[in-house]
Amino acid sequence: MTRRSRPMLAAIALTTALLATSCSGSDEGDDDTSAEATGPDSPAASAPAVPGPDTPTATTPSETPPGSTAPATPAPGTPSSPGATKPGATPPAPGSPSGAAPTSPAGQPPAPKPGGAVWQPKPGVTWQWQLGGTLDQSVDVPVYDIDGFEHDASVVAALHAKGRKVICYVNAGSWEDFRPDAAAFSKSLQGSGNGWQGEKWFDIRQLDKLKPLMATRFDMCRAKGFDAVEPDLLDAYINETGFPLTADDQLKYNRMIAALAHERGLAVALKNDLDQIPALVGDFDFAVNEQCAEYDECEKLSPFIKAGKAVLHVEYKVPTSKFCPQAKALGLSSMSKHLELDAWRQPC
Repeated sequence: MTRRSRPMLAAIALTTALLATSCSGSDEGDDDTSAEATGPDSPAASAPAVPGPDTPTATTPSETPPGSTAPATPAPGTPSSPGATKPGATPPAPGSPSGAAPTSPAGQPPAPKPGGAVWQPKPGVTWQWQLGGTLDQSVDVPVYDIDGFEHDASVVAALHAKGRKVICYVNAGSWEDFRPDAAAFSKSLQGSGNGWQGEKWFDIRQLDKLKPLMATRFDMCRAKGFDAVEPDLLDAYINETGFPLTADDQLKYNRMIAALAHERGLAVALKNDLDQIPALVGDFDFAVNEQCAEYDECEKLSPFIKAGKAVLHVEYKVPTSKFCPQAKALGLSSMSKHLELDAWRQPC
């Protein structure tokens, strides 16, 4: 799911909590400018895996409403920008095949791909972001962003068969007690609650402990065939985590996250964390942002556009008539979504 680290969104989170009871393309140049609504219960399509049409390019490796009442089953989240909950699907039980990170016959994570060329989404690419409800695979866009734990390789293959690129959503900023790998995160890594039931901020200073755990999650994404990762909650340092985190701590952690993705041949998104974009735009391949229009922050995302990197952007409260003109002028890939991030979407 998503969350924006701003106290003013606590009321929004509470409303979402009442609505949510459980966690849950073609060519990049496609033009998807008509307002579109897709139902959350559309049947999932299936087809044999076929590589996407996009040509990879070389890449340089290099927000959570506190105090709110969370859904009965927590949802993953996004940092320093507004956020939604992650309802719709029951999280996999610990040890379940779809949730646990795959390992090789020898019991080791799959060997990483050589670093270097990764998929590079371009400014203006249209996309679908669905973290809640039954996945609707019928949306005619070239990019999908879905939960990495809750979908297996067959879903990724089916989307690839339709010509989609697929982004793997994972939480990189907080511990979640409902994930199948929850027991791997020691108590020393867990800080204050982030406003969602069952979640606690990570101590991102402990790179030696978090690096192998995040690597295993990214191995899972790669083994399932994902093209990119969306690591959530990459702005712990501006939140009340229970740890004395600094901006430098966040930069080191975020760059570690980007390097782990690139080592596995995966593109990686910077999720929100707007103030550090100038320092991190060279490390990340694209950006995912929530509510920059609502908070009058969209121009802060311009470094990504100027670098030829997509900004995947959503608004929850502002109508498209209000934010789309600016979003188009800036080159953002923008749409309106329900806070619970179900299948419904209204693109610019």
